[in-house]
Amino acid sequence: MPEGARFADVADLAIDAALGVVYEHGWQSWSPAGLYAVHATSPRPQREIWQTMAFRPEVPAPPTGFQAEGLLAVQAEPDGPVELFAAPDPTVAVPSIRATRRDGRLVVSSDGPVEHTRDDGPLPEALERWASRVATAAGLPTPSPIEPGWCSWYCYWNEVTQEDVVAELAAIDELELAVATVQIDDGWQAGIGDWTSTSPRFRDMSEVADRIQQAGRRAGIWTAPFLVGEASATAAAHPEWLVDGALACERHWEQPIRVLDVTHPAAAEHLHDVFSTLRGWGYAYFKVDFLYAGAMVGGRHGDADPIAAYREGMRIIRSAIGPDAILLGCGAPLLPSIGLVDAMRVSPDVDPKTQPPQDDISQPALRSALWSGRARAFQHDLWWVNDPDCVLVRPEVTDREAWARHCAALGGLAVSSDPLRALDARGIELTRALLQPSRHGRPTWEPHAPSDVDGPSQGTLRPR
Repeated sequence: MPEGARFADVADLAIDAALGVVYEHGWQSWSPAGLYAVHATSPRPQREIWQTMAFRPEVPAPPTGFQAEGLLAVQAEPDGPVELFAAPDPTVAVPSIRATRRDGRLVVSSDGPVEHTRDDGPLPEALERWASRVATAAGLPTPSPIEPGWCSWYCYWNEVTQEDVVAELAAIDELELAVATVQIDDGWQAGIGDWTSTSPRFRDMSEVADRIQQAGRRAGIWTAPFLVGEASATAAAHPEWLVDGALACERHWEQPIRVLDVTHPAAAEHLHDVFSTLRGWGYAYFKVDFLYAGAMVGGRHGDADPIAAYREGMRIIRSAIGPDAILLGCGAPLLPSIGLVDAMRVSPDVDPKTQPPQDDISQPALRSALWSGRARAFQHDLWWVNDPDCVLVRPEVTDREAWARHCAALGGLAVSSDPLRALDARGIELTRALLQPSRHGRPTWEPHAPSDVDGPSQGTLRPR
């Protein structure tokens, strides 16, 4: 089938070529989201691998124009009405929606059903009203606030040790920080896909959880539940548990990464056993990462489309950890995750540096996290608690003041990931100020009119 042949036109809009704007919502946590001048082209992956890891793997965008996943909005002129194009039920199917300039007009097309509605605006409030309707249709309760925490990732990366965690526990007490959860990130496990075996750097994960609990805090742990490394014991023992033809990453953790097929009864039982084991070790806060893999296209044992398979996998995890555990999604297909998690990453990783590699705002950097996190502010306290990524305010963070202002305005999940004893006086001051429970209500996103042909809006967040 020729590229674009399955897309059908759904609207033909008159638009101000100089002042019209398009809001594009990306597929997953790390996909760009933002407001663009109508004459622009939204971001495209600068490396082939990033199409899989940061965009929608199976639907590459055309060379020019816009491609949103499940939600696209158009404002033809300043202060004019907002035209919304969205998935009728994003928990079931998420169409790719394109907007292309054609003969001085903007043509919207889709590869699946969309609902076209009009809102009087302004655009941020129009997005919020749409998200509220989705939450109501899904029967979602108001998300519960989540207490602040500390995470090992941005100071120890995947070389974290049991001793590192114990040392940071002591530092939390010494600095009298309001940390309710201590979460161990990537590096504790024996391998990707082998989630009940530990790295030699950890003697006993249940012992670590006990130490955290004895300090009066909740124990948290990281996994990538739908990833299976080709070098893992799980892949060697059960190749029939892998989604046929799905490669979550050509090479990461020094190996190709495959996808767990949760429609296989034995693989589903294995996934439940993994999270029951982690809960039995004493963990009650779960950061589940690289979730896009669970919704990848491929051959599965059962008769389930990718989104249905992903949602079933998340249901299995929730049934294993229980309703009282906190579930934080990351690298997740966003709209298909509605109703499944307590908190959700809404941007790429922040990283200590400001500029992303190759200027690709799907990649880790402070600039990337600011842009997409701001443009998804409307989701907070409707679908989940927004996670802007970690509080990073140590001296080498290139623009820590801007990042601190963003985190404070968003009012979402607040999790420090600095080596606490390395903080200077200003870093400690900012950390103390930012470690607050998530807030009810959404901040106001005030987008500035885009002027850069290839860049999204430089908007700001302001708490209400």
